[in-house]
Amino acid sequence: MTHDVFNQVPPFTGHDVSADAALLSGVTREGADWATGELHRLGTLAGSEQAGEWGRLANEHPPVLRTHDRHGNRIDEVEFHPAWHELMTVAVENGLHATAWSSARPGAHVARAAKFYVWSQAEAGHGCPISMTYASVAALRHSPALAAAWEPLLVSRSYDFGLRPPQDKRGVLAGMAMTEKQGGSDVRASTTRAEPLGDGSYALTGHKWFNSAPMCDVFLVLAQAPGGLSCFLLPRVLPDGTRNAMRLMRLKDKLGNRSNASAEVEYDRALAWPVGEEGRGVRTILEMVNLTRLDCVIGSAAGMRYGVTRAVHHAAHRSAFGRKLIDQPLMRNVLADLVLESEAATTLMTRLAGATDRAVAGDRAESALRRIALAAGKYWVCKRGPAHAAEALECLGGNGYVEESQMPRLLRESPLNGIWEGSGNVAALDVLRALGREPEAQEAFFAEVALAAGADRRLDDAADRLRRSLGDLSGIEARARRVAEDMALVLQGSLLVRLAPPAVADAFCASRLSGEAGRAFGTLPPGLDLAAVVDRAVI
Repeated sequence: MTHDVFNQVPPFTGHDVSADAALLSGVTREGADWATGELHRLGTLAGSEQAGEWGRLANEHPPVLRTHDRHGNRIDEVEFHPAWHELMTVAVENGLHATAWSSARPGAHVARAAKFYVWSQAEAGHGCPISMTYASVAALRHSPALAAAWEPLLVSRSYDFGLRPPQDKRGVLAGMAMTEKQGGSDVRASTTRAEPLGDGSYALTGHKWFNSAPMCDVFLVLAQAPGGLSCFLLPRVLPDGTRNAMRLMRLKDKLGNRSNASAEVEYDRALAWPVGEEGRGVRTILEMVNLTRLDCVIGSAAGMRYGVTRAVHHAAHRSAFGRKLIDQPLMRNVLADLVLESEAATTLMTRLAGATDRAVAGDRAESALRRIALAAGKYWVCKRGPAHAAEALECLGGNGYVEESQMPRLLRESPLNGIWEGSGNVAALDVLRALGREPEAQEAFFAEVALAAGADRRLDDAADRLRRSLGDLSGIEARARRVAEDMALVLQGSLLVRLAPPAVADAFCASRLSGEAGRAFGTLPPGLDLAAVVDRAVI
């Protein structure tokens, strides 16, 4: 017989995605252990065959733009496969969007971050509108009247898809439109105009190159008002039931993120209302950007965790040359290296989520730490995502290269977070901006690192080198990426030395802080307990 199937790996389903030691310890440490029951229930669903099928179908049947109905009327609607709506329903009902803002429980933002991390491993694309809805609340609070009208709908746990007047819906979702084709990340170059109409509303006219999640109910938009660049709230459907003059020109044909819609849009005197003061649009939108940057870190950390657990699962069941792959020294080195990167990202993610909780509650030191650590963490964790995904895919060999494995989807998705909310250069330069304008941010950063002082000489040496580097401002803009990288690695190292098992901290410091490893994954130096590290990714 030539058709017997053997030495193939069983399906990667039927497990609890939240069975992640780094995640669970971080959730407890950051004050959200009350959410672990919900987290396990969501994790079991995320690891189910059903959720995997929803993710596959949502990506194999991407959204379709319908600009007109059969009678020739302009409708500007985006159609989705039913699987998309299943994913969105789970996300909203579990509070992955904005419900953290309506909770008085300590650790509410940590619990939300952990759920976002777990459910993103089922399918990442639908996280875009979920993330922006979460972040929009912080911006809306600059205008209390708008927040009072919209926040109850934004925090609702009801997923109510479709273009209808907001007052007729059980819940709404938010998107945003800042990028223009002539400006890109330079949002101050916006040419979209906002004309005051005398009743508190404005008429927006212009073209946005990227409108994230155009099927949402309401959007935060940057436009030039008489007083300068300002932030506006623009609903898709007006209170009288008419559709706002927001025209969807086309959906973007993207590398990854295929399940989610991104559009090019035109406003033709679309009605909008100001969020915050006129001329202070960037400042108003900054808090939203910080929160979506947190989700960039969470999303990249989730992708790493998914990739390495798939790689370890494959290696534990696949044999070559008479042994399981996981028992072969070189493969074990690769897997351990991937685990280190994943665990460092997850530990940093939970710390940043905890800082967010405390910053929202008014803790100035945590706010200062979050300001600089988010910029550095966003740069580094998102930068590591694509290399990590490519190596995890390679662990599966040819099986990983075919679409059925879902690893190509992971690889295509992996660059997104590095681009969203500022590409690598933008994030690195933002680290310098924080260092230059907010000295308390640097103080908070080194105070956090100092909590691990004396525990590992390699970490202490790296922290000293970083201090010297920041003391020399000559040519610092050209080396902004190195500064951001070093800050992220030192912060990750300090967290792992304090909080992770000794085998993980030892391997991280040896490979990331003292330069004992090579440039590719799988070049960890000898003398480390790699088996203990790999065990962290066994589900």
